[in-house]
Amino acid sequence: MSGFHSHKRGGFVENAIEGLYLAMERALHAENSAGGGGLLQRLDPRVKVAGLFALVLASALAARLWVIAAIFALAVLLAALSLISIRILAGRVWIGALTFTGAIAIPAVFLTPGVPVYRLPGLNWTVTAQGLTTAGYLILRVETAATLALLLIFTTPWMHVLKALRIFRVPVVFVVILGMTCRYILLMLQTAHEMFESRKSRTVGRMTASEQRRMAVSGAGVLLTKTFQLSGDVYLAMQARGFRGEVCLLDDFRMQRLDWMAATAFAALTAAAVWAGR
Repeated sequence: MSGFHSHKRGGFVENAIEGLYLAMERALHAENSAGGGGLLQRLDPRVKVAGLFALVLASALAARLWVIAAIFALAVLLAALSLISIRILAGRVWIGALTFTGAIAIPAVFLTPGVPVYRLPGLNWTVTAQGLTTAGYLILRVETAATLALLLIFTTPWMHVLKALRIFRVPVVFVVILGMTCRYILLMLQTAHEMFESRKSRTVGRMTASEQRRMAVSGAGVLLTKTFQLSGDVYLAMQARGFRGEVCLLDDFRMQRLDWMAATAFAALTAAAVWAGR
């Protein structure tokens, strides 16, 4: 209980440090989860990239709501078999996707012409069946795609994902942007955490609201300057060591019996979803 009260009294600096800690813990959890012993963790990265992307495409093309729901249920089943808890899915994917997509989908409930099913009292806004269906399609598609994307990230080391993308002939520029963006985000989190820690160690007493705002603005400027300069230095160092965009790993991808079975299952499920969702 004392920790809770200290958090409440801590103010901006303590809250920022705690938020940065949580962000770095999530990144570390993703790396640890990718090395686990679940079903997807044991598959070849090429199978996961191709199979999960095919399911995302099938859910985007499906014209029947129950087909999208079936793909979503399959994604939840794969998460359970890969030792990824429902709490993680709900906290990191479903709530955020629902909040963002809901803000876009809610107007469609009232603006889409169709059969009225309910009228909001006081506002005289009509909810139509076609509007509910449109919103349902949008929300369920986004939730399904986000869940499948999280499965890939949480069951595959990031560098293996990049190498698999290059094997499938994804342009080098796109792969480099993905790889460097991920590393720069982690670098920025670490730099920001060190800045706020140093600020906290030099702060005596409580800061006023104006002082907190001034510190946040100045800290953001310094953080962007430091990370931009460091990112340029890192890229030049990589260029000097021969990096030209190709992802080179000591691990070679080899298809095993389980990988061929999983690839066949992904292909069959995708074909069935595309056929049923026409």
